[in-house]
Amino acid sequence: MAEIIQRDGTWAFDGTTVRITPGLHRSVPLFRQTYGEIAVPLEAVSGVVFEPERKRGRLRMRLREGADPLLQATGGRLPDAADPYRLAVDVDRAGVAEYVAEEIRRALLLDQIPKEPTKTYLLSGPPVPVSVRSSDGTVSFDGLQVRIDWTDTSDRVKRATGPRIIALTDLAGVEWLPNSGYEDGFLRFVTRETAFSKLPPEKDPYALDLWGSARRDLLTALVATAVTARLPHPSTRSATDDPDRPHRLPSAIPPQADHHDVLLRRLRELGELHREGVLTDEEFAMTKAVVLRGF
Repeated sequence: MAEIIQRDGTWAFDGTTVRITPGLHRSVPLFRQTYGEIAVPLEAVSGVVFEPERKRGRLRMRLREGADPLLQATGGRLPDAADPYRLAVDVDRAGVAEYVAEEIRRALLLDQIPKEPTKTYLLSGPPVPVSVRSSDGTVSFDGLQVRIDWTDTSDRVKRATGPRIIALTDLAGVEWLPNSGYEDGFLRFVTRETAFSKLPPEKDPYALDLWGSARRDLLTALVATAVTARLPHPSTRSATDDPDRPHRLPSAIPPQADHHDVLLRRLRELGELHREGVLTDEEFAMTKAVVLRGF
């Protein structure tokens, strides 16, 4: 057993699995404490390094592309401190960190673990049900459907539509961008009908606009990951998709006729909201223009 215990957390390697447990110190981000222990099978690991620094070093683990739904859902956008695959190491424990890294590298070599992308998720992601309260609403996922309940501060267009319930079978993908504290983020659920919509997150009834506490809003990545883990693996998607996009849609893009039907349906919904007085003339015109540009 190769193990290192730090205030930031614990890494323990038994030859087949790296168990990463977050520390309980208040300096450990809420996201890592909430995500909990992660069991990383050796076959999911691409490499590991220890980066010594003057006052404190850092262990970093790299996973094979496609192995982890968390990395797939967040697209590498997690803040460094919230990344569970990084461990801050005190300078007097540098030797232990080097030993743990070397043991993992030796096992990778002996087991001849490939570095190529995986064809299935090798980590399970967070368990369900999972529910997170954000600045724009509460989002929940029970393994079969996503539910969004809006807050009193949500845009009135969203509140007028009531709770949003989306079946997993209707989902084509998840898009997530963290609230940095300087710039708003969002969690968007992409369906067949909304794949070509370009509504801004604050007005999109399929998206949470993340503008409040960056620490709390970061927890929406739990839901994004839980949903991503239960969607088709990226390896099943078309090679013609843009490789630079972390959240690609399935290759079965609806034909132009379907695009037209979706457009008409969205315009009818907006028209009803306008007639009911939910949308002002200005809001209706602006939202209609955004939808038309999206198609």
